[in-house]
Amino acid sequence: MLSGPKRTNDFRKLKHKLFLVATDIDTGASVPFGAPGWDDVPIARAVQASAALPGLFPPVEIGGRFYVDGALTKTLHASVALREGAKLLLCVNPLVPFDARLAASRTHRKEVSIVQGGLPSIMSQTLRTVMYSRMQVGMERYRKDYPDADVVLFQPDRDDVEMFFTNVFSYSDRRRLCEHAYQRTRDDLRRRRSELRDVLGRHGISINAKVLADEQRTLLVRGHRVDRRRVDKLGLTAVELDKTLDRLESLLKTCAAPVRERPAG
Repeated sequence: MLSGPKRTNDFRKLKHKLFLVATDIDTGASVPFGAPGWDDVPIARAVQASAALPGLFPPVEIGGRFYVDGALTKTLHASVALREGAKLLLCVNPLVPFDARLAASRTHRKEVSIVQGGLPSIMSQTLRTVMYSRMQVGMERYRKDYPDADVVLFQPDRDDVEMFFTNVFSYSDRRRLCEHAYQRTRDDLRRRRSELRDVLGRHGISINAKVLADEQRTLLVRGHRVDRRRVDKLGLTAVELDKTLDRLESLLKTCAAPVRERPAG
């Protein structure tokens, strides 16, 4: 992907700065790949390291050290960009703790405890709560340490049932989840339009009100037909890979299903 025309796998050849933060699993230290001293690492390898979530992906070895997802040390590593002089930073936090009471109030239904979802739901809520609390502390520090910079945060609503109870790592749910996130982000932009107009305006950016008002606009599908421009851009190889991974996930689910003993007879 990075070896094609006008592309590079070298941080030092990029027109704009790129930082990919990972965590050294043996020291707990954050490492900003792309920064001086760390810019000789291939971009593709740094991407692997920064996305190597423990439990799902193995640590990535780079230069004799092993690295995992940078979120182990910080939910947001905004300070990496702010130290480089960024004046406008757009941050995305996909994981927020679920508020069952707020969700029940919004849908006018009886509140259901997360406990009823069993250990997976409890662990998910615990992880989300820890990361969310840590991020809030970080946001306050950014505002204090970098008063001349604007840090804009985008994240799901805490009563978003879809985002909490969908496995964000499920390949088969990716399209539905992406479309849901796209529409909720559009809702968020509409709600915060006045606030964001002033913030973004300071940096010469404006919000396209016409796009936000278009109720028929979707991320992946228009008029129930696949957007061919996206398919052409991805190429046939990516489309075939997409189908293969769908089949693979289906097969793995079948293999993981409990085997029932056949009755003797």
